[in-house]
Amino acid sequence: MKSNMKHDDQLKLQAWLDGELPAREAAEVQAGLAATADGRALLAELRNTTAALSGHEAGVTLPESREFFWSKIERQIAREAAAIDRPAPGLSWLARLRRQLIPLTGFATVTVVCGVVTLHSLTGTDPVAEMELANEDIGACTYHDQANKMTVVWFSDRSRATEAAPDAEILPAMAVESVAAPDGTPDAK
Repeated sequence: MKSNMKHDDQLKLQAWLDGELPAREAAEVQAGLAATADGRALLAELRNTTAALSGHEAGVTLPESREFFWSKIERQIAREAAAIDRPAPGLSWLARLRRQLIPLTGFATVTVVCGVVTLHSLTGTDPVAEMELANEDIGACTYHDQANKMTVVWFSDRSRATEAAPDAEILPAMAVESVAAPDGTPDAK
C-alpha cells in the first residue's frame, strides 16, 4: 500500500500502536494521524500484521541467564586487556643477531659490487677485449688506434711458420690487408 504520510509520522503511529509513546505524544498522534484516511489505513494494516504475528512468534529462551551471559563477556574483555598489557616475549640471541646481520650483509654486498665496478673502471681493462686461444699454435696480435677509432687483430699460425722456416723468426701467416679508413674508404696496408 502506498501512503502519502511522512516516514516519521508512520513511525510515530507504529510507536503509538505498540504503546511506546509518552501520554502527551500519544494523544497528539491519536488525534492527528489516526484521524486522516492514510493514518487509518496504515493503522489497520499494522493491527492486522501484529495480530498475524502475535500467535506465531517462536519463543526464544537463552541457555543461560542474562547475568551469566554478561559476566562471560566481561571476563573475555578482561582477558584481552591483560594480553595487551603483557610485554612481548624477548627475542633469542640468534634472532637479534639475524636482525643485525641481514642489513649488514646487504650493505656489504652492495659495497663489494661498487668496489669491483670502480676498480674495473680505474684499471681500464676490458674483459670483452681479452681473448683466450684454444690452440697454442695460433697467435694473435691486436692494434688499437684511438685517433681513427679502429682496432686491427692479426692472427698467425705458428705451426706453419716453424715448418716453413724452422730457424726464422715467427711471422704472421695471415694479416689484415685492407682496413677501412674512418671515412669508409678502404686503406690498403
